[in-house]
Amino acid sequence: MEIPRRRQLNDILWGLFLLSHPGPVLFHLIAVTLFALLAAWPHVSWSIIALVIAAHTAMQLSIAMLNDYCDRRVDAQGKPDKPIPRGLVLPREALVAGLLMVVLMLILLIPLPPLAWICSLAYLALGQGYNLGLKSTPLSGIVFALAMPLIPLYAFAGVGHSAAFLYWLVPVGFLLGVSLNLANSLPDVEQDAASGARTLAVVLGVRRSFVLSQVLIVLSAALIGGLAVLKIVYTLPLALITALMLTCLSVVVAVRLFSGSEMPVKRRKGYFYLVALTCIVLVGGWLIGVFA
Repeated sequence: MEIPRRRQLNDILWGLFLLSHPGPVLFHLIAVTLFALLAAWPHVSWSIIALVIAAHTAMQLSIAMLNDYCDRRVDAQGKPDKPIPRGLVLPREALVAGLLMVVLMLILLIPLPPLAWICSLAYLALGQGYNLGLKSTPLSGIVFALAMPLIPLYAFAGVGHSAAFLYWLVPVGFLLGVSLNLANSLPDVEQDAASGARTLAVVLGVRRSFVLSQVLIVLSAALIGGLAVLKIVYTLPLALITALMLTCLSVVVAVRLFSGSEMPVKRRKGYFYLVALTCIVLVGGWLIGVFA
């Protein structure tokens, strides 16, 4: 790893920005914001909403920064354009920044209800466990699957709203969590395989990972639709139908644009963003239908 002898302040700031994984973190930020607003509407306390969002953002930043710290040696070989191998950020700076984000998260959680603490700390434990080695095993998909339902549960708990139907988010979130994990892992399949990592995507391969991620989205949509048809969870028909139609459209687009065993590496990141957006639309539309 080559470290420049002299760095400018703008180099360090740019490196910290890249270290935060702005794209994936932004999707998490959008998701927790939508869930918190849905949970609080129409009696929105903006100060509580801001705390819920800020605490979750700090947690996501800590996971992202410590991910690059843990991967610094592997990235030096396979991803030299990342901020630590490029010398924009020193390893100890990434470590300190990640730990400071954990401290900030804990401070911001203080005014929130105990259940929000439990959800947030459980998510943090899963995320850091992923960083510390679980990502190199097939259990990486399980970590994502367990973490995803915690986002809406945390948002609802943070604003003091609870509902029995929220527990149906666990199986839906589990399915979508595995789908997200596969989509997120696709850009790194070859590098992970070369380094000896046995992630779920490496075990399945590119084509089967793509197919399974789409199947899990379809199963999630079918479960949500089934809960509504069987009147287990009442949902406003217009909101549910819109969410399901957009999800079907996303699946069709994904199959047309990204299917095939030779999906170029550069296009796989775009596929992850499509899957992430689809998950937000599906679950967000379902929740809008439930609470409208």
